[in-house]
Amino acid sequence: MNASISLLVAAAVVLPAVVGAASVLMLRHRLDASRLVSLGACLALVGIAAALVVHASGGTTESYALGNWRAPFGIVLVLDRLSAMMLLLTAGLATVVMTYAVATGMDRKGWHFHPLFQFQLLGLNGAFLTGDLFNLFVFFEVLLIASYGLLLHGQGPMRLKAGVQYVVINLVGSTLFLIGVGLLYGVTGTLNMADLAVKVAAAPAGDQGLIAASALILTVVFALKAAVVPLHFWLPGAYSAATGAVAALFAIMTKVGAYAIIRTSTLIFGEDAGAAAFVAGPWLLPAAIATTFIGFIGLFAARGLREMAAWSVIGSMGMLLSAISVFRVEAMGPALYYVLHSTLAGAALFLVADLIGKRRGEHGDALTLGPRFRQSGLLSGLFFLTAIGVVGLPPLSGFIGKLLILDGVRETPAAAWIWGTILITTLIGVLAFARAGSLLFWKSAEVEGEIPTRALRGRVVGVAAAGG
Repeated sequence: MNASISLLVAAAVVLPAVVGAASVLMLRHRLDASRLVSLGACLALVGIAAALVVHASGGTTESYALGNWRAPFGIVLVLDRLSAMMLLLTAGLATVVMTYAVATGMDRKGWHFHPLFQFQLLGLNGAFLTGDLFNLFVFFEVLLIASYGLLLHGQGPMRLKAGVQYVVINLVGSTLFLIGVGLLYGVTGTLNMADLAVKVAAAPAGDQGLIAASALILTVVFALKAAVVPLHFWLPGAYSAATGAVAALFAIMTKVGAYAIIRTSTLIFGEDAGAAAFVAGPWLLPAAIATTFIGFIGLFAARGLREMAAWSVIGSMGMLLSAISVFRVEAMGPALYYVLHSTLAGAALFLVADLIGKRRGEHGDALTLGPRFRQSGLLSGLFFLTAIGVVGLPPLSGFIGKLLILDGVRETPAAAWIWGTILITTLIGVLAFARAGSLLFWKSAEVEGEIPTRALRGRVVGVAAAGG
């Protein structure tokens, strides 16, 4: 790896770590400076990620050993097209969310929002770049610890209750992660992913059982992070309780679980792994189908817009994992395309739900009749666009993503199940958003009165914000 690319790869991890630490130590009570530094760091990460995407577009895989300690003993960061794509997605989403948080004044609700936000980016970028299972665990813990603080940002009993449940569930997941990693290290003597691919393929028959057990444990952990049924119960309460900007950033956290499943299932526990080869496959597809149905049924049954957005994340994860679980090249490309779309669509729905909730006063984002509110026409248009994006209707990119997934799984034995699931849940999603839209905008237009709120103008020029 040439020196300039090495610096960019390291900067993707070091920059948010330094900015986060500096924000705590020097900018804790200087909100304007914290905002400027955080926005600048997010924009810098966009530039870094874009440069890495261009470099990785040729298909080469680069590795960078921190401190020049070579694998399997040192910390190794690995850059390829997948990790570069996820870095750019994270940086772009972070920039939009940070801009929204500053424009709406949401970051004023606590002194530590900006440091926690940067440490969250540190964990996300590290998880996407690491080439070592133990360091994947470390970066998981970094992003989870930061997410605990972000979830509680703004305080309130609902957030505290959701935060306690979130912490307990993820502590269980972290314990299982260590057990799975320990089993694998005990058998192979390494945790470097590239080295594991060789060691697992060459493992004697007597060790295959422990390797398969480790593969199953790790897949369960990643499924918990991805909110796969029946391990999804923590997500609706946590995401719907968080502030709009935080929930929008959290839209990418479930994708870390899907990313880890792709990495480990194809690289370490792929077709050359003996008894551990695609060991999670037989149950991952049924779980993905169930996740899709439960996510969209929850979307239909939700009582508020934030709940709808949270359930839509679960539904989109099920659809994504349906494509991943067939473990075919033809389906993996569409799955990665859908990662981009579903993350951005889910985040947009959280932000629009937050805007609508602020405008409706005491009614908030509840799906109930209420008086008209100012700029309901603008917000109804934004809601319509995000609904189309989440459901996957033309002309937005979700429609293309679903078509690609349907085509990618066409030759698989489970094609009928996946096709039926996608088509039926799309219909459920259309009905859910039609019901919500009619209550919030059409029927509410007949209710007498108007909620007095300010226009959508923020302190940042050109950025729409919800005054309240």
